[in-house]
Amino acid sequence: MVGRFAPSPTGAQHLGNARTYLLAYWAARSRGDRLVFRIEDVDSPRVKTWAVQQAMDDLRWLGLDWEEGPDMGGPNGPYQQTLRMQSYRDVIDRLIQANRIYPCTCTRKDIASAGSAPHFDHEPAVYPGTCSRWSNQDPLPSSGTFCWRFRSSKRVFSFVDALLGYQEARPCEALGDFPVTQKNGEPSYQLAVAIDDSMMGVTEVVRGNDLIASTFRQLQIFEFLNVTPPTYAHVPLVLGSDGRRLAKRHGDTRLSMMREKGVPAGKIVDWAAKSAGLIGENEVVDHPSEVVSRFHWSKVTHDDVVADPHWAF
Repeated sequence: MVGRFAPSPTGAQHLGNARTYLLAYWAARSRGDRLVFRIEDVDSPRVKTWAVQQAMDDLRWLGLDWEEGPDMGGPNGPYQQTLRMQSYRDVIDRLIQANRIYPCTCTRKDIASAGSAPHFDHEPAVYPGTCSRWSNQDPLPSSGTFCWRFRSSKRVFSFVDALLGYQEARPCEALGDFPVTQKNGEPSYQLAVAIDDSMMGVTEVVRGNDLIASTFRQLQIFEFLNVTPPTYAHVPLVLGSDGRRLAKRHGDTRLSMMREKGVPAGKIVDWAAKSAGLIGENEVVDHPSEVVSRFHWSKVTHDDVVADPHWAF
């Protein structure tokens, strides 16, 4: 069994990220599983070069460790998506040959005005299928830029979430066809993540509950690749006092800033364990290893967590 940490270096890691990483760590280590550290940096316009090393420093500071990653190598590297492009191109070629994807020239504005409401929160309008008549015998668009868009399945997909239980959706209705490349030709998040999890042998994915829609997209890619998908646990988000997702407006929640200010990492570990329901309010823990034996998904709370970052000081 293999778990993973997969930070995206589009900015600094924050309290919400820390809580999710800790839950992933506790879940894996409670079973004696290995952990892979992977940098998800295909979203190139937003990637900050300094954020790669900072993410590793932040997780080490929290007391987390892993068996494979960009800092130590391993049998399934490289562990940075921008170094894995050929793997993605190979699958894109296979998708084209199978007629599972098509070139799409539509803009976001086109889709927003013509698409239908999505089934899932936090998702864009369902793509109306404007470009879907293309087949792999047709020429590519002669002008403009395009992305490659995946033909979503008409059948029902399902999985049992370790925290939220049974989940199902009919992707073509709930989500519509989705991009597997950006318009610059680089792979999308959905494609790269599924390929990486498959090639790195990841068997459990722990991430925020706002990414359930992404799971249904990635399950279709796993099916195309003819590989068994990981199991999933979609954990509660960390919110500010106004009930909105934790952000700068709530105060500085960057882990790097807390490190610089001398905040003990154990304070964040203790908060994460308490807020997840893994230890009692009168207990105190100082290191992630102290919670491993206490972990079970049946104990973890389902509700999003409200955190005032000023508590750390």
